[in-house]
Amino acid sequence: MFPIAALLMAVLMGSCEKAQDTLTTDNNASLEKSKAVNKPSKSDKGSIRTVDLGMAGNFAILSKSGITNVFQSAITGDIGASPITGAAILVTCAEVSGTIYSVDAAGPLPCRVTNASRLTTAVGNMQTAYTDAAGRKNPTFLNLGAGNIGGKTLTPGLYKFTTSVNIPTDVTISGSSTDVWIFQIAGTLDMSSAVKITLAGGAQAKNIFWQVAGAATLGTTSHFEGTILGKTGINLLTGASINGRLLAQTAVALQQSTVVKP
Repeated sequence: MFPIAALLMAVLMGSCEKAQDTLTTDNNASLEKSKAVNKPSKSDKGSIRTVDLGMAGNFAILSKSGITNVFQSAITGDIGASPITGAAILVTCAEVSGTIYSVDAAGPLPCRVTNASRLTTAVGNMQTAYTDAAGRKNPTFLNLGAGNIGGKTLTPGLYKFTTSVNIPTDVTISGSSTDVWIFQIAGTLDMSSAVKITLAGGAQAKNIFWQVAGAATLGTTSHFEGTILGKTGINLLTGASINGRLLAQTAVALQQSTVVKP
């Protein structure tokens, strides 16, 4: 009988080992599944959807209530104002490498192009883009630096500020050519004189969006990167420059400024 008992014992032991192996495999599978479920999504990591500017993206400067200017500024890209009359576009044809669109014949001569419907669509798209940027949820960073982002290197993501934002010293925006940055600013945006934003790692100005509820002011000889979606006014002081767009729901003010659409 001993050989039979030994055989039964071996069978039982084999079954136990097989059951243990199955349990271990199931546990490992469950653990991996749990890791997959809890793994941060691209959105959590900061890779976010761009802001669709629609027809507004064709403009270097777009305003609802006019563009003031201290001669001589240099603008690369189309500009326009609507619904205000073209008489509120105070730049000369020689300052613009692009098309100056007006809602009427009062725009700068002899280069202005009257196209009210194009401007109406662009302004509508600008406002939609502002609402989109302002409504994004789950920020990657909340009130970074208590609103003072001077000296920082800004990685891709959604930045939410419930206060104003100040840039007193140079800033670096670092990421790849496909990364996106959205800055939601409940107050004003103020950049000090001679301060620069520098792009690194392939980051592109066309993928950077500053949604600003208050006025945005770029100090004397400062340099800025990205599209400013302003609900109030956008002001470039003497010699300030931007590689981006000025899309304002009120006025844009230039003072011997340089604006280049990305």
